[in-house]
Formats: sequence, C-alpha cells, structure tokens
Amino acid sequence: MFTKLYAEIKKILKENRIGICLFVLLLILFCIPLPYYIDTPGGAIDISKKIKLEDSYKKKGSLNFAYVSELKATPLIYLYAKFQEDWKIVKKEEVKYDNETIAEMEFRDKKLLEESYDNAVLVAYHQLGKEVHIEKTTLYITYLDEKARTDLEIGDALLKMDGEKITDKTSLLKKIRSKKAGEEITFKVKNKNTEYERHAIIIEEEGISLVGAMVTSNKDLKMNPPIEITSEKTESGPSGGLMLSLAIYNALTKEDITGGNKIVGTGTIEEDGTVGSIGGVAFKLKGAVKEKATLFLVPAGENYEEAIKLKKDKNYSIKIKAISTFEEALSYLKENRT
Repeated sequence: MFTKLYAEIKKILKENRIGICLFVLLLILFCIPLPYYIDTPGGAIDISKKIKLEDSYKKKGSLNFAYVSELKATPLIYLYAKFQEDWKIVKKEEVKYDNETIAEMEFRDKKLLEESYDNAVLVAYHQLGKEVHIEKTTLYITYLDEKARTDLEIGDALLKMDGEKITDKTSLLKKIRSKKAGEEITFKVKNKNTEYERHAIIIEEEGISLVGAMVTSNKDLKMNPPIEITSEKTESGPSGGLMLSLAIYNALTKEDITGGNKIVGTGTIEEDGTVGSIGGVAFKLKGAVKEKATLFLVPAGENYEEAIKLKKDKNYSIKIKAISTFEEALSYLKENRT
C-alpha cells in the first residue's frame, strides 16, 4: 500500500515539477522575509477623523499627520526598491537600538505614541484655558542602554525609588541627578501584574548622573470637555504630537486656524509645548507634496534644513515653516490664514 502511494506521489511530482518549481520560486520572491525594511514616501492623515469630541467645530481646512510608509522586505520588494529613487532600503538593525528586540522597539514606540497624545491634549487645553487634570502618571522603562548597570526590565512600571513614590518624570530625573556615580538605588516596579524590587548603579555621562534607561510617561487625564483620540494598530512613535495638539486646539475653537487650507506637518510635542525633531523628513515632505498640501510644518534645525534642501532640489512649490514651539506654530497659522 505504501509502495503504491509513494509511486503515485512521485509520479505527480514528476509530471508537475515545472509548476511546483515556479510555485516555490514565487513563494520565495513574495513571502520570504529579508532582514531589511523599505521606506517610501507616505502621505497625510486628517487628524479630525481621529478626534472624538462632542460639539466640535467643523472646519473647511484640515490638519494632517505626515507619515512614512514602511514595508517589510521580501526578495521581490528588495529588488524593486533597488531601482526606485524615492525608496530607501534600511537594515533591520537600523530601525532599532543594537541591544533591543523588535518587540521591545514596538513597545517603546507605542508608549511614545501614548505620551505624545497626552502631551498634545495638555498643551491644547492649557492654551485655551480649558479644564484638564492629571489624575495619575505612570512611568515605564522603554529602553535600557548597554552601559546600564541594572536589573530593570523593559516594560517595568516604576512605583517607588528608594522607598519614595514616583509621581512624574521631572522629579524622578531630579532625584537621579542628585546621586553620585557608583551609588546604588532601589526601585519598586510592577510588570505584568507582579511587583518586583529592582536595583541600579548610577553611571555618569558628561558629568550627569544616569541610570541608563529611557523612561516614558503615560497619564490618566480628566478634561472638560472630554475628548477621545483613536489610533490604528500600525501607528507608533511620537512624531505626530505637534499636529495633534494643533488639531485638538482647532476642534475646540470656533475659528479655523487652517484658513481653509490643507496643512501637513510633523514633530514631537513636550508637555511645555516644545517641538522636537523626528526622522524620515524627506519621505514625509514628499508625501505632503503628493497630497497637494499648501504648507508643511517641520521642526526647526536639521529637520528644516533637510526639508528646504529637498524643496530646492525637487523644485517643490509647497511652503515650509520651521517650528520650535506649539505657540510659534499657532501664531504662524493665525497670521497667515488666507
């Protein structure tokens, strides 16, 4: 019986060997992952569609996130990217720190996204004098430097340091800065619903006392009027913070700071309204141009210089404005409405 079955299978394979070889080849070309990512010009996302707010004001113009499209490389996509001027092949190691896994990188980026949402709400509500309270702040370990001398783990929620309750990032950093290199500190943390005691030895970089960890804060906010911000599973990172803060402000006011225009931008936002630099500026500007935006807001400094250079090289007509703070962006938009 088995001999007959084997012979039948062998016959089928022999008669269909060309088709089977083609199938295997196509499977390799389309499905086998390579250790690369492909960055391509993205587009723009209208933020108003992500904001849920009762009695929000409808506007003619729009404020948009700029984003980079990122593809996981397969042999076929990799080969295609080689011949595309606007596509960039990035090694897998370049999208994350050397000593972190992809899962840890994704956790870090998600927490940074949540932090940027919180900061955007705080900045917009404070600017308008609206009621907003921080009911609770949770600090998470989202990255550990290879020089860190600690048993802290990615995902740890910090509860106490040397027996004192941790309430915010500023006070935590102040306490760490007061320590000397070589001193040991004790943390009480919570990870996956279990509490642990962790330890860290203070290290020193350029005269500054450090633990060697990135800490990201997530806040439980209570605001009036209440607002809800939705996000897709594929979204991550803090680069949309500036535009989200402007969109929240615009949703809460009768005036339309867009002047009826399609505005695209990028940049992180801190709780004090400071705008920070981001990656992928060239891809984001190309996406804004593709979406026919009239204005591109970009963090001042290297990001702005890169955008201006690309504009000149490609002869783009889009306006580009360097932004350092939320108030600067707001003032510019109000003064240049058409």
